[in-house]
Amino acid sequence: MNPEPFRIEPTFSPRLWGSRSLAPLFPDKANLSEPIGEAWLSDINCRISAGSFSGIALKDAWREMPAEWRGTMFAQAGNFPLLTKFIFPTDKLSIQVHPDDVYAAAREQAAGGRGKTEMWHIVSAKPGASLLLGLKPGTTKEAFVAGLESKTIENLFQRHPVAPGDTFFVAPGIQHTIGPNMVVFEAQEYSDLTYRVYDYGRVDPSGKPRELHLEKALDVTNFSGGPIEKIPRLALPTQRGTRSLLTACKYFATERAEYAGLCDCSTNKARFELLIILQGTGELRWTGGEAQYSPGQCWFIPANLDVFVIQPLHESSIIRTYVPDLPASKKRWIDSGAAPTDLPRTVFG
Repeated sequence: MNPEPFRIEPTFSPRLWGSRSLAPLFPDKANLSEPIGEAWLSDINCRISAGSFSGIALKDAWREMPAEWRGTMFAQAGNFPLLTKFIFPTDKLSIQVHPDDVYAAAREQAAGGRGKTEMWHIVSAKPGASLLLGLKPGTTKEAFVAGLESKTIENLFQRHPVAPGDTFFVAPGIQHTIGPNMVVFEAQEYSDLTYRVYDYGRVDPSGKPRELHLEKALDVTNFSGGPIEKIPRLALPTQRGTRSLLTACKYFATERAEYAGLCDCSTNKARFELLIILQGTGELRWTGGEAQYSPGQCWFIPANLDVFVIQPLHESSIIRTYVPDLPASKKRWIDSGAAPTDLPRTVFG
């Protein structure tokens, strides 16, 4: 079976804090009857829209595709390793925290036994938009509980104003919430394990408060963390346009590229990658085929495709994300010109 990219259709998740219009990423999702909070781009239940696996779920395509498509790192992998999504908040998300792999393996086998490490990249934001990420240094567990009881919990957080292009790394144990008036791209370890701490008194459509998980949240919260900063980009070499590393860890690496003209791209036989189109239209070309791309789409690029071409028809902003061999990737980034002293601000682990 010759390798070929294929497009993954998103699934849309209603949320109390979501939006009734997902334009311009999804122009057909406007004037919605219920608010949509998230578009899951690489959920295992997403359907494949074209190619050899057209019409089946990603989980089935992953199982049926040749191991060479997945890459040598995932030749024996039973589960798809990378979850990506867009988030569309028009209200604050709940204040929440995620466990690490060790805690999840010990306490959350029924939920998959995997922790959750993630990153956020701000796609768009209105003036004044902000998010909460990390408790202020010196915040104790006792002060945190008191803040919950007095409903002044936000005062204990580090608040970060956001602008399009900003990136944040969200480690397990770091409390957080995203505010309204922005669109966020998220890449994460494949897990949906979330401990909700505070939900602003909201109720679901049936009138019931959403479940909180305070005991587990307090177990996993990092109360000794320091200041958290936006992640600086690392410039990467490219033939055309610009390309930069947004952030990386052992679970994912996420790059952003801006293409104004034709660009030849190469794959890595160790791992597949996903292309997420933020802006622009154009064509993907590879040996034996071609397809058009447009905003909001997610494309699976097989590890053994070798080379493919991105031909923008309009200037394009594209996310490229994958699971790296982190030691090898660090060496490659340094060989490409990244200063070893700068790497720890962008690469974690």
